[in-house]
Formats: sequence, C-alpha cells, structure tokens
Amino acid sequence: MKGNVKNKSEHLYLQIAENFQRQILDQVLKIGDRLPSVRLLSKEQNLSVSTILQAYYHLEAKGLIESRPQSGYYVRFNPSRFPHKIEKSNPLQMIKTKNVETIIGEVYDDLLMSGVTRFSLSVPAPEILPLAQLNKAMIQALRDLPANGTSYEEIQGNELLRRQIARWSMNWGGKLNPDEIITTAGCMNAITYCLMAITKPGDTIAVESPVYFGMLRFAKSIGLNVLELPTDPDTGVDPDDVKKALEKNDIKACFFVTNFSNPLGYCMPDEQKEALVKLLSRHGVPLIEDDLYGDVYFGNKRPRSCKSYDEEGNVLWCSSISKTLAPGYRVGWVAPGKYFEKVKNLKLYHSITSATAQQAAIASFLSTGKYEYHLRKLRQTLDSNNLQFTRAIGEYFPREIKLTNPKGGFILWVELDTKIDTYQLYQEALHHKISIAPGTMFTLQDRYQNCFRLSYGMQWTPAVDMALKKLGDLIKKMM
Repeated sequence: MKGNVKNKSEHLYLQIAENFQRQILDQVLKIGDRLPSVRLLSKEQNLSVSTILQAYYHLEAKGLIESRPQSGYYVRFNPSRFPHKIEKSNPLQMIKTKNVETIIGEVYDDLLMSGVTRFSLSVPAPEILPLAQLNKAMIQALRDLPANGTSYEEIQGNELLRRQIARWSMNWGGKLNPDEIITTAGCMNAITYCLMAITKPGDTIAVESPVYFGMLRFAKSIGLNVLELPTDPDTGVDPDDVKKALEKNDIKACFFVTNFSNPLGYCMPDEQKEALVKLLSRHGVPLIEDDLYGDVYFGNKRPRSCKSYDEEGNVLWCSSISKTLAPGYRVGWVAPGKYFEKVKNLKLYHSITSATAQQAAIASFLSTGKYEYHLRKLRQTLDSNNLQFTRAIGEYFPREIKLTNPKGGFILWVELDTKIDTYQLYQEALHHKISIAPGTMFTLQDRYQNCFRLSYGMQWTPAVDMALKKLGDLIKKMM
C-alpha cells in the first residue's frame, strides 16, 4: 500500500513539472516570467505543498527555472530558443588526411589521467549507476553458479539472461524468444560478429555520417569499403537516400544506430524505420541495427526498433547494458535473424563463450524489477543534464555555434566555425583537465574537423558547469 501511495505522489509531481516544461518550451511562459507561488498552486490543485515543491525542484534541476529568495520561482531558460541547429550531413567521400588512429589513441590514453572532466566518454559515470545493487547481484551470482562462476557458460549465452532480454523486447514491439538471442562481450562485439557473418573483404557497407568510430575502424580493419550517407540530426538516414545509394552502389549491408545515435543523437521515426526495413528486404540487403541507447528516452515511451518490423530475419539487432547499467561488465547480445548460425559459429571460433559471472549477475538484476526503477531515475538525470548542458553552452560558447537537440541518450554534437580545428581544441582543453572527442574521429572522410562530441552522462555539478565555461572560453580564444 505504501508503495502505491509513493508511486502516485511521484506521478503527480512529474505531471505538474511536465505541464510547466511544456508551457516553457511553447513559450507560453517566457524567460523571466514568475511561476505561481507554491502555496497558491497547492490550493488550486488540491495537492500538498511538498508535491508542488518536488515539481519545482525537478524543473530547477533541469535548469529551466530558478528560485529567487523571498520572491518565488522564475523561468530561467528555454532550450527551444537555442539559435542554431545542426544541418543534414552531406558526406563527399573525400580521402582522410589526418591519422585518426593517433587521435583516437590519445583520447583513450587520457583515461589514465586523474582529475579530468571526461566529456569525451560515451558511457554513464559511476555516480549515476546502482553500484551497490550490482555488487550484491555479482556476489549472489558467484555463490549460486556451479564452480562459483569459473565454468564455461553455454555458447549461446546464459539462459536466464536471454529470457530477460526476450521479455524486455516487448517494450519496443519485439517478439523475440530466448532461442533467437546470442550473448556477446558488449554491443561492439555483437556488431563485429554481424559484420563478419554477412560481408567479406572488398564489400561495401552503408552507414550514417557521422558514425561511431569503433565500427568504422573495425570495418576498415577487415577490408570493407564504407559508404557514408547523408544524415539528418533529428530523424537520421532517409530511406530515399538509402534507395539512391542502393541503385548506384553494390551495397552488401547497412549499419544504423536507429535510436539516439552516437554521435548525432537522432531518433529515426517509426514510419521511417518500417520503410527502411521493407526497402532493404526487397533488395536482399541485411541491416545491422545498433539499439544501444533505445532505453534512454526522454519521452513517454520507448521508441520502436527496426527489428520490430522485420518479418524475414533480415535485421541483426544488437544491444547491451553498457550504456545503461554496467559498462565494464561487457554484457551484450544480438538477435541475428536468419544469420543466427553464422553468428553463433563466429562466437564459438573467436571466444567460445561469454563471461559467466557477469551474465548471471545482469540476468538476476533484470529479473527483479530493479532495472526498470534504475532506468526511470537514469532518464530523469540525463534529461536534466541535457537541458543543463544546452543552457550552459548557450551561455558560455560563441553564439555562432550549432548544436543537436536529442530526445534521449546522453550525447551532444557541437559544430563550430570552420576555422576551428577541434583536435587542437582537444589538446588545449586537456591542459585544463577537460577531454572532448574531436569530430574527425567519426568519419573515414575528410570532414567534421570543426565538430566535437560531448557526453552529459555524469552528475551535474558546479565543477561540470565550470568546465563547460572554460571550454567556451577556449573556443572564443581560438576564434
């Protein structure tokens, strides 16, 4: 009974906060406008003062309103007024001139440095993860597993984990069963198996642009040609552009991050996903779908995945808990459709099986309902961070910059004046213990030198705010 009362109270304050947020975004309430007093709103809504305060605290944490002593709450910021949006990319297929492997190496080498504000890292920070609960799940797994987790797991992966993944797929319209799923050492491991299963050296694959550098480097390492397609920062790759590419090129596979992509943050609309799946099915071209960020949405429901429209097993759906729960556990999975046996054999040849204890611990965590609760908190934190980062960038960076407006995930893509080289910005920022990911990492072409990726997957603090201010100052000096 107490739990029901708590859930109802939580729902009420979030409902009030969302109503005010909508009014701010629609500019019904403008910057500087005063919100109703706590007591007046409490009386009008017939709700407790504490519920109204919770709603205002929630809006304040997002940076949308501010409290003024002995005066009340006022609208502070409206993200919809941010002046410049990123435009649709237009890859020109030019040859890369910089040694990007060196840049990627430098960005990852700074992980060893202490005291660095890592805007470059696309994983949630430990302070927003349920570490104590994960530790308990791991200890329990070691106690319950045969030989305390030192034995090999079955090749396909932990059965309980596969059952939980299948159950969870209902959230995005999936109809998976445990026998269709293979566990892997993280999502990137799943993607590599998929690429090896459906391509051979010399083949061409089509991807969004910009795109996650890890996938690009692996594709290049196994001798694949990569065709980078125009990508809208809000809706992703247009099926019409894919159709044109298929007509002009011998494309053997496509790779897209359909929900809150890395690094643009777009979410492909459901009707676009359906059209894409049907188009690729007609051409007999498989789709590797990276759905790593789908659970981190800021709206009312999780977006669907391309896999939910797949009737022929042509979509190889990959995901993991690396971006939501435990990056270091390296627990991922793939539902490879009609390529199941090929992917399963590749896993056997390359790793035999997946880590036993980590799989069991994550399976236990997913089965208890703790994951749903954690995701609710995580989404609230990241939604607030997104607004806080957008506000800070609007205040501290030059007015000429362009910025994405993601509706989920925890990544922003920043475009600066073309005169600025963000690799030089990275080097300068690192002197001030700030790390960013230069844009040139996310393409095989000679592009995005004036862009960079920022992660807001951390606890918002005054130190983070100061780091963004320092970054803005450095950009202004470079201009």
